[in-house]
Amino acid sequence: MDKLKLAEQSLIKEDIPSFRSGDTVNVHYRVREGEKERIQQFEGVVISRSGSGSNQTFICRKISAGNIGVERIFPLFSPFIAKIEVKKEGSVRRAKLYYLRERRGKAARIKEKDRRNLQGAAAKAKKEPEQKAEPKTEDQKEKVAASEEE
Repeated sequence: MDKLKLAEQSLIKEDIPSFRSGDTVNVHYRVREGEKERIQQFEGVVISRSGSGSNQTFICRKISAGNIGVERIFPLFSPFIAKIEVKKEGSVRRAKLYYLRERRGKAARIKEKDRRNLQGAAAKAKKEPEQKAEPKTEDQKEKVAASEEE
């Protein structure tokens, strides 16, 4: 294996959650100020992901005080990222959400994915086995009885 690829693979972390553009994430980022180190949180919407392997980056955008948009580019596998939490999963149809830069207020909102219905349907399917429909007419009853005899 190539030495460069081997070095890149050693940098990749396994504990990073899966997220896409449109998701709201909280990035815990280590900041060094002189001798001290503290963790600063940056919560915002992921507007893009780019790169591959250990060079992946994502752009996170939040609205700061005074209605000012702040974007920050984070290297995904940076040693300065302590933790990434996915707060909400957004329902978007694009990979790059650069159009949010021109939008303000309610126009800049992203719909949240509705995960409740999917989980509820899966739970019902496991609990209740499929029931066969009862034949309604006499002809249908005779056909079902004939097919079961064969």
